Amino acid sequence: MSTQTENIAAAQTKQIISQILTTWHSNTKRVTAFFNKYEDDFYLQEVAPGRSRAIYLLGHLAGSSDGLLSLFGISEKLYPQLEKLFLTSPDKAFDEYPSMAELREYWEKVNSILADHFSKMQPEDWLSRHTKVSEEDFAKEPHRNKLNVLISRATHISYHVGQLVFLEKKEPAF
Repeated sequence: MSTQTENIAAAQTKQIISQILTTWHSNTKRVTAFFNKYEDDFYLQEVAPGRSRAIYLLGHLAGSSDGLLSLFGISEKLYPQLEKLFLTSPDKAFDEYPSMAELREYWEKVNSILADHFSKMQPEDWLSRHTKVSEEDFAKEPHRNKLNVLISRATHISYHVGQLVFLEKKEPAF
């Protein structure tokens, strides 16, 4: 491959990664805005009859983002207690949950750390394996990389934003 072709490919790779990062940032900002919009009691509602409550979804998303810290080799999870409460158990399985203020803090802190780390990653970092895949498996399945995980997480966040919009307070039409 010529140097010019390599430069074009490198620029295009950076552009694609930038677009994916923009999607992740946008989705996390939408979640943050939604959970700062209403009084805390509002988030105790189920998103639909018999479905999870909004507060549970915030805990679920915070726990999921917290898992990226170890998956990307950044650090251990900051809030390992979220896994049992929000990732491996359904809503209302426990009598006690963290408060909305705590969950907001967890969400914002984890995503701030992730955003800072992501801003320093180079294309080769994004295309490298995450910690849950062995070198041997990664050699056979190079798509099991950090960028693919971020695409999946951005989609995951978007899915839950789609649930949360059912709770949006509607202004009366006059």
